[in-house]
Amino acid sequence: MKKALLLGTTGVAVALAMLAFGFVAGNPQIAKAGTAQPVQTAADTKIDRTEVEGIIRDYLLKNPEVLLEVQDALEAKQKEEQRIAHLGVIKNAKDQIFNSAFDGVVGNPNGKVTIVEFYDYNCGFCKRAIDDMRALTKSDPDLRFVLKEFPILGPDSQKASVVSMAFHLMKPEKYGEFHNALLGGQGRATEAAAIKIALSLGADEATLREKMKDPSITEAFSKTYDLANKLAITGTPSYVVGNEVVFGALGQEVLAEKIEAAKAAL
Repeated sequence: MKKALLLGTTGVAVALAMLAFGFVAGNPQIAKAGTAQPVQTAADTKIDRTEVEGIIRDYLLKNPEVLLEVQDALEAKQKEEQRIAHLGVIKNAKDQIFNSAFDGVVGNPNGKVTIVEFYDYNCGFCKRAIDDMRALTKSDPDLRFVLKEFPILGPDSQKASVVSMAFHLMKPEKYGEFHNALLGGQGRATEAAAIKIALSLGADEATLREKMKDPSITEAFSKTYDLANKLAITGTPSYVVGNEVVFGALGQEVLAEKIEAAKAAL
């Protein structure tokens, strides 16, 4: 990726240099400041492209840090553009992100600050990040933690999430226990494993299986995938904290900093 980016910035540097060279060559008044001479047109001056590219190549070889500066500037520009795009999506889809009826909530349901986690029950990083969620909700009584089903790791994940969402519709007050048991458990999350946990928490199997057929569950998945696409979320775990999208399992300390920043912005 960095190699491709460097090649791209090299091309930009050469292109800009060619333009600059052509402009100066076609304007001897600039090339020789203070000397009154007729202004030439581009047709009057022949530019040796090979010679110019050689000059630029030599310059870049002697000053390779220029490419790194261009690369850093490009990355900073793209990051800022993405941040601004995220602000628009979060503003326009606020209820879908923070208040979807299909999302489980742990911590304080009426907390001042909300953090939304996009997760997959078979994501190893999500399994490790569950301890961060527990610690944050325990230490911060004002934190509302929303759990958004985002099954992207195959059929087992999708089926386990269907059971999860059906159980949430039946027993929202026990969803936190279900989530901890399935995501925090050993082995792969499957439909059978999810149903077993649901039954252990008091769900009626016939009612659960019927609820799993609810078409609104499929609709909710579709909306979440669309939302993730708009937020450029392609992996789990990913978070929305206030007006910021945070990618990856960055750890409890980083998330705590993001939460405090969101509080300060209230």
